[in-house]
Amino acid sequence: MATSAQINKYALACALLASTNSILLGYDIGVMSGAVLFIKDNLKISSTQVEIIVGSLNVCSLIGSFTSGKTSDWIGRRYTIFLAAVTFFVGALLMGFATNFGYLMAGRVVAGIGVGYSLMIAPVYTAELSPAMTRGLLTSLPEVFITLGILSGYVVNYALSGVPENINWRLMVGFAAVPATGIAGCVLFMPESPRWLVMKGRVDEAMEVLKKTSDSDDEAHRRLEEITKAALDVGTCDPRATPAGTWRGQGVWKEFLKPSPPLRRVLVAAIGIYFFMQASGNDAVVYYTPEVFKAAGIQHRKQLVGVTIIMGLSKTFFVLVSAFYLDKFGRRPLLLLGSISMAISLAGLGLGSRFLEHSSHKPTWAIALCVVAVCADVSFFSIGLGPITWVYTSEIYPMRLRAQGSSLAVSVNRLVSGVVSMTFLTISSKITFGGMFFVLSGVMTVATVFFYFFLPETKGKSLEEMGAIFEKKDTEGSKVIEMSERG
Repeated sequence: MATSAQINKYALACALLASTNSILLGYDIGVMSGAVLFIKDNLKISSTQVEIIVGSLNVCSLIGSFTSGKTSDWIGRRYTIFLAAVTFFVGALLMGFATNFGYLMAGRVVAGIGVGYSLMIAPVYTAELSPAMTRGLLTSLPEVFITLGILSGYVVNYALSGVPENINWRLMVGFAAVPATGIAGCVLFMPESPRWLVMKGRVDEAMEVLKKTSDSDDEAHRRLEEITKAALDVGTCDPRATPAGTWRGQGVWKEFLKPSPPLRRVLVAAIGIYFFMQASGNDAVVYYTPEVFKAAGIQHRKQLVGVTIIMGLSKTFFVLVSAFYLDKFGRRPLLLLGSISMAISLAGLGLGSRFLEHSSHKPTWAIALCVVAVCADVSFFSIGLGPITWVYTSEIYPMRLRAQGSSLAVSVNRLVSGVVSMTFLTISSKITFGGMFFVLSGVMTVATVFFYFFLPETKGKSLEEMGAIFEKKDTEGSKVIEMSERG
């Protein structure tokens, strides 16, 4: 278990503060799943407009995620976290005070930009700060906080479901401003990423941070030497001779457009895992769980919202299990376990849904099968794809490319999430919920094959050692891309 390796308390505190930013997306996912039931009736909007409201945040988060890499290379990881929280705060207030569909959409656009920033920066900052042996646990914390945010959204929905519908949904979405305010304040107590400081030529400041996040001065000096060498190897410049503030992420996109074979493998792995994270339909399943259960025969709104709390508790438990075991078992075993189990769970959900769709009555066993299958799907997502995507993609990029590379991959993630969320109900109305879940089960089957062949293990490696993992293909039985150390 990860806790068998000593966890540096300062690094843990910094990771916790940075990861709280991710609670904003989780809260929005959870709260909107219930709020849309009341928004639809109160604002008299159509099912298509509901899809637009739900999916717009994910699509608009493209703006934040796509620009966050360059922004964080320029102003730093720390102040990018602050920018994300402030942007989401403004969006939450706009949504809470919305009087019609247009104003609500404006709030979703602004909040989406903030979400885009937060999704990229939290795992990058945490990975750059964390020691190698506990990086899996610490870098999975953003997904833990997303899950806690989802659960919080469910609880708020349940608590406010009895309030008049012209008020309850405004409180539901407006409460997101509260954690955003706290997160912005937390930035004052956080250090900057030591790797960003090195790339800006601020080596002495980086050393001070490394001393606090390492178990000894010797370890801090060794980590600084590795970081400095990596900065030189990727051609950033000599960090000790760099005037502070001269490096702002220039030249990165040239390398992305004409990548070397190792970098091409990194891009395929990072973009691929982010694609399948959202193509799995997890966000859509969470957003539209009340609609799915309504179709399954659960009609009372408080019961619908109550079932989502059960799902949220299950999701929270399993993401914590994954976080604590990532550094013991590695990324690949948990990722493959999660993706295979998701494929089976979605097939079971499709089977149960198809039976209910063709049944004149709604037998309890079939409803129970759907509830269990949904809980299993989101739980295995929380074991595999959920936390491991953030951990893996924040690890594998070379230091100078990490922020903008993560930004590119998160942009793909947000685009796919938006497309799935904005089309889930429409496609389901054409092929039924059961048919949709069978399609998603097929997607996860393909994802499992992709993960097996294209994602090597990264457990226990320092970020500076990652560069060689994708140098050549492994000749052992797993047939994944492995690494030979650069001479």
